[in-house]
Formats: sequence, structure tokens, C-alpha cells
Amino acid sequence: MSEDLQRKIQSELDSFKNTQKELQKAISSRQQLDGQLNENMIVKDELDILPKDAKVYKSVGPVLIKTELIEAKQNVSKRMEYINKELKRCDDLITSMEKKQDTHRESLQKLQHQFQQAQVKAALHA
Repeated sequence: MSEDLQRKIQSELDSFKNTQKELQKAISSRQQLDGQLNENMIVKDELDILPKDAKVYKSVGPVLIKTELIEAKQNVSKRMEYINKELKRCDDLITSMEKKQDTHRESLQKLQHQFQQAQVKAALHA
């Protein structure tokens, strides 16, 4: 009984640790997306204050290519839209992982409680 319970505890603990790793990855991705969104917001703000006839260049590898202001604004807006969708997806994933982590934590607590009860019974019968 005790060995079976220990195996269950170890299995649940492994699942809990894997969920923690996945959660950390998702949080890291979200932070990276947040940084990209902030960068793009700054670019958008800068593009918004430029006069209509301003020259705008886009970096493509080691080369700067002239781009129309309106096109640059559209590109930044599309990029921000995409990043916002990814942020939403990431937030949903983080919420899901946190719930999964809580479930594992509860299971671990129940298993540990059962294990302690089994030890007490074993000590009383010994």
C-alpha cells in the first residue's frame, strides 16, 4: 500500500513540475510579446507625429528601404494586432496552466495526507 502511494505521489509530483516548467515558458513568452507590443506602440506614436511627406525607411537585413508613411503605419498596426492576438492566446494558456497546477497541488496534498495516515496506521500496528 505504502509503495503504491509513494509511486502515485512521485507521479503527481513529476506532473506538477512539468506543469510548472510549461507555465514558466508561457510567462516568458508573454513577457517577450509584451516587450514587442511596447516597441511597436512607440514606433506607432513616432509615425503618428511625422508630417505626411516625411521619408520613412524600413530595415531589411543590412539595407534601409524607403517606405510610404501610410504603408509603414499599416504594417505597424497589423503587427500590433497580431501581437495582441498572441497575448490573448498566451494569457489563456497561462490561466489554463495555473488551473492545472492548482489541480496537481490539491492532488499532491491529498496523497500526502493519505501517506501520513498510512504511516500512522503502520506505526500503530507495528
